Amino acid sequence: MKRTLALGGVAAGLLASAVVASPAAHAGSDHRAATLAGTNLAAKEVAAFWYGENKANLINATPYGVETKVVAKHVSKGGPSADSKPGVVPAIGDEKKSTAKSKNVNLPKTTGKVFFIGADHRPHWCTATSVQSSYHNLVATAGHCVYDTESNRATLDRWVFVPGYYQGKTPWGIYVGKTAYTHYDYDVYEDGDRDYAFVTVYNGVLPTVVDDGYGRDDHHGRDDHHGRDDHHGRDDHHGRDDRYGRDDHRGRGHDDRTLVRQISVREFQAKNRGKDLTGNGPWASGTSVVTKEITGREYDSRRDWYVSRDGETLYFRKEVRGRDDHHGGDHGHGDHRGPRDAAPSIVVTPTSTPSATPSASPSATPTVTPSATPSATPSPTWPGRREYRYFKRTFYVKSLRGGHGHGPIIALKDVGRLGDNVGGQGLAYNQKIGSSVFVFGYPSGYHPDGNNAFSGATLKWSYGKTFAASAAAVKGEELVGVKSSFTGEGAIGSSWLLQYKSARRLGYLNGVTIGLADTDKNDRIDTSVSPYFDGETYGVYKAAAGNWSGKIV
Repeated sequence: MKRTLALGGVAAGLLASAVVASPAAHAGSDHRAATLAGTNLAAKEVAAFWYGENKANLINATPYGVETKVVAKHVSKGGPSADSKPGVVPAIGDEKKSTAKSKNVNLPKTTGKVFFIGADHRPHWCTATSVQSSYHNLVATAGHCVYDTESNRATLDRWVFVPGYYQGKTPWGIYVGKTAYTHYDYDVYEDGDRDYAFVTVYNGVLPTVVDDGYGRDDHHGRDDHHGRDDHHGRDDHHGRDDRYGRDDHRGRGHDDRTLVRQISVREFQAKNRGKDLTGNGPWASGTSVVTKEITGREYDSRRDWYVSRDGETLYFRKEVRGRDDHHGGDHGHGDHRGPRDAAPSIVVTPTSTPSATPSASPSATPTVTPSATPSATPSPTWPGRREYRYFKRTFYVKSLRGGHGHGPIIALKDVGRLGDNVGGQGLAYNQKIGSSVFVFGYPSGYHPDGNNAFSGATLKWSYGKTFAASAAAVKGEELVGVKSSFTGEGAIGSSWLLQYKSARRLGYLNGVTIGLADTDKNDRIDTSVSPYFDGETYGVYKAAAGNWSGKIV
C-alpha cells in the first residue's frame, strides 16, 4: 500500500546485527503467489526446452525490452520511508558476522540471468540473484521479469534461472521456476513501488545425454564451465531471436514437439521467394532470422552484401548518413529496418543445384540477384564519405519432429539446490536513504546518444549512494535511485547489495533495478532506480522463503 511520509521519518542507523527485525504486522497479507511450473513433468519440459536444439533458444535470447527506460527525478521532499525498524536476513554462509574486507571487487556467484518467453513469443532474459531462504531455493528479480505486463497474462512462460550463464554454458545448471511471489499492489495495479519478485526454483539440472534426432550425442552430460565462477553470463548474441522459441504442441507428449533448426541462406530464400533478405520480412510462416551487428573489421568485403563460404550466413551493410534514426533499434531484432539511404536490397535466388549445402566453389554458391542494381559485385558509388553499419544474419525454420525415435532425447541429472551451489545473498529492508550499494547486473545496449557502452555479455558492477527518486510513468512515487551508467534492458533485475564483502562475495540485497533514466538530459543513461525495500517487501520475501521446491529428476 502507498504511504506518503516525510524523508525525515526514515529510520537511521547501520545494519545493527544479523537478527531479523519484525516487519509491519500487515505485510504478510500483501503477497500474491502464482505457479510457474507446478509439476515435475512441467519443470522437466521447461528445462528440456532450453537445453534442446543445442541450447539455441538460450543462446539467442535477447534482453527484455519492457518498461526499461523511465523518466526519473530526484525527490527533495518526501520520498520512501521505513515502516518499521531496520532489519536484515544474513546471506547463506554468512550467518556469523564477518568483518573481512578486500580492495578488489570480486563478482558474486549468486548473480545470473533469468530466461523466459515474452508476450512476443520470443526468448528473453533479465538479471536476477540467488537469496537466502529456508530451502536454499530462492531468486530475486524485478516484478516485470516475472509477470507479463505487456499482454496482461499471469506470468511469463518457461521461466528459468541460470547463475553464471556464459555463451550457452550453464555451469551450475538450469533452475526451473516453481512459484513466483509478488506484492498485491504490483500484481493488481502494476505499482512500480512494488516492482519486485521472489521466485522459488526446483533443484538445478544438467543434461547427461542430448540426442538431436540424428544419432548425435552432443553433450554427454558435460558442461565445459561446470563449477567455474569466473564467467558471468557472457552472451555475444545481441540478435533478437525471431524463432518464437515456443512449443505450440504442449500436451502432445515428449515425442511430438516444435523444434527450431538453422538452415542455409539458399533454403531460407526458397521458403521466402522474392523477399529482400536484408529487410524486415514478414517472413514465411515457420521461418525466422537472427541478426547481429558486427564491426567493419569483421565485415570481409567491399560489397554491400555477401554469403559466407559455407552458405549459412548472410553478411550485409547499410549506409548511414548523419544520424541513424534507428540508432541501435535493430541490430539483432531480426526485423531490420535500414536507414533511409540504405544500400540496395538483395534477393537470393536458389540455383538448380540439388545440394542444400553449397560447396566453396563459385558454381555451387547461391545465385544472388540484386533487386535494385544490375550487378551484384561492387557497391554503388556515392559522392563524399560513406559510413556503414554492418550486420550478419542467420536463418531458421520451425518444424515438427516426433515419434519413431526422431525427436530429441534429453536426459537430465540433478545437481542440487541453488543456494548450496552458488550461495545466496542476505536481505536488508527499512535501511536509511544515502547508504552505499554495489549494483551487479548485465547491462546491454545503447545510451540515447547511440554509444554502445555495454554488450550484456558479462557481469558488470557499479557503486554509489542511494537517493530518493520517483518515476510517474511506472507509478513509482517512492523509489530509490543510484548513479550508474548501466544501459539497456539487460540491467533490469540487477541486484543492489548493501555492505557487500568482496572477499566472501556476499552482502544484503537492498534493491533490484526496475528502470534506467537520463536525469540530466545529456543523452547518457546516468541513473538506475529500484523500489524501496521496506517491511512489506520483507513480508513478500518471507512468504516465499519458507517454501520447499524439491527435485525434478
